[in-house]
Amino acid sequence: SGERKRAPQHRVKQARRGKMSAANGAEGPAAMRTKTDRSPVSIVLGAQWGDEGKGKLVDLLATEMDIVARCQGGNNAGHTIVIGKTSYDFHLLPSGIVQERCKAVIGNGVVVHLPALFKELEVNIEKGLKGWEERLLVSDRAHLVLTLHQEIDGLQEAAKGKGALGTTKKGIGPTYSAKASRTGLRVHHLMGDFEAFSNKFRHTVEAYKAQYGDALRVDVEAELALYKGLRERVRPYVIDTVTYMQEAIKGGGHNILVEGANACMLDIDFGTYPYVTSSNCTAGAACVGLGIPPSHITNVFGVVKAYTTRVGDGPFPSEQLNAEGERLQSLGHEFGVTTGRKRRCGWLDIPVVRYSAAINGFTSIALTKLDVLDTFAEIKVAVAYRHQGRAIKDMPADLEVLSQVECEYVTLPGWSESIADVREFEKLPANAQAYVKEVERLCGVPIQWVGVGAARDAMIKRF
Repeated sequence: SGERKRAPQHRVKQARRGKMSAANGAEGPAAMRTKTDRSPVSIVLGAQWGDEGKGKLVDLLATEMDIVARCQGGNNAGHTIVIGKTSYDFHLLPSGIVQERCKAVIGNGVVVHLPALFKELEVNIEKGLKGWEERLLVSDRAHLVLTLHQEIDGLQEAAKGKGALGTTKKGIGPTYSAKASRTGLRVHHLMGDFEAFSNKFRHTVEAYKAQYGDALRVDVEAELALYKGLRERVRPYVIDTVTYMQEAIKGGGHNILVEGANACMLDIDFGTYPYVTSSNCTAGAACVGLGIPPSHITNVFGVVKAYTTRVGDGPFPSEQLNAEGERLQSLGHEFGVTTGRKRRCGWLDIPVVRYSAAINGFTSIALTKLDVLDTFAEIKVAVAYRHQGRAIKDMPADLEVLSQVECEYVTLPGWSESIADVREFEKLPANAQAYVKEVERLCGVPIQWVGVGAARDAMIKRF
């Protein structure tokens, strides 16, 4: 018909209007809403190098949430949700989108590759995802990952030679670089005048061509045609998510969960730089990536795998380049959700977890994949670092130092039986309980959940 359908209005209904009116009226500060009237905001974050099982905890918590939001990263992240016999893989979409009551928010701090977003939707729709059209919200301030960013990512990685970082080549780094240099394209640019968007795109290509020459291959007209179609597909879901989140928080009556991508040791400031991602993956990212004031954060849940893994290059103090490492990799099915790359494996590293807890202020921890340790007669835990014979308390910023540290281990007895069907902490084998309690003591943070399998209900809640 040629008529453009109006995008649905995704607004949180303002609760307690009378009280708000009083607060804005002549009654003064005494009538202002107190912090307890605001909606609680919880954050789920990875405490190691990623792949800890954050998606599973998000899925568990999302059953009681009204909003689940991503605040940083892009489709370089990978979260898996297992529901019955169906496994959903999410990269850009918040994991909470599988919950029918949840709005799934992609915040301003996320970088969005629209072709990948719709491909991800198509794959999960085939697996049974329904009703997402009424739940997905995309920030108009989010930056766009362009195909040329992915090309540049590959060129930059190739140019590093032996010093390559092991990037996913999804274009995440170049997009954040463009954001920092104030040359990026945001979702609202695409939603506005397309001729203006096209001009910005052409200028962006010219600037990169001047830097990379003929090595950078971009079909400008094909890309513009692609984005002209994509803008109408994404338009119904684009809103001002900053205002949306503010209304949800201040209105009260909503449970809000922020789903962190990547993990603390991949944070661009606090991780093993430069073998990190291109964004902040720590608690502060929820504030800047969604427009949430720090005072509104209620809980910060850290997710810790019962052993340690990392994908790509970079120091890994507790890595086991031996049969035990291979056994952890095999039993844990340690292959990256996003890249399919084999994960490096090692024992649980307590200095890493303590460092992450200090930076993020974890209120409690979810200890995942405990069942992977079922068949180990003895289980080691790295409890301290030594460098050149000297004990060190801090997490070294210098990677040369970190790559040289030696771990001090404690050895705990295994339990040599399957815990996959256990659903109460007290029914775990005594040695499994002892392992959890010792990790809790060493970390100094209470362990609230214990993961014992891939199934959706295979998460024991202790309190």
